Amino acid sequence: MATSIGDLVLVHYEGNPAFYARIEDIEADHKPGWYHVHMMALMTPSHEFSWILREEYINGDVFTMGGNKMRLEKVGPPRGLIPQGTGAESSMEDSSTDGKKSGEKKGGQAKVVSLMDRKK
Repeated sequence: MATSIGDLVLVHYEGNPAFYARIEDIEADHKPGWYHVHMMALMTPSHEFSWILREEYINGDVFTMGGNKMRLEKVGPPRGLIPQGTGAESSMEDSSTDGKKSGEKKGGQAKVVSLMDRKK
């Protein structure tokens, strides 16, 4: 499972989870096999930073920074959630819609539900 731009990672410090970050960009360094990894720490306030890492470190191998053990762990979607567009999202069909997916109107167009109306 390769880590890439846009992925969410959990940064471990000395074997303990420290904070989440999103990988914003990965650029090749002038040294072969090393990369500038630009990340945004997901905390308040957010903080942008860059580390120079080898590909195996980006993909989860342990490395040291200032003598401290560090590791990036890619975080996937929560279990049970399937990204849309994979073809696997065929949810349970609602029997009241004559075999159509829940929220789908006749003619194949999805029904739009206002969040403001749901609060009422």
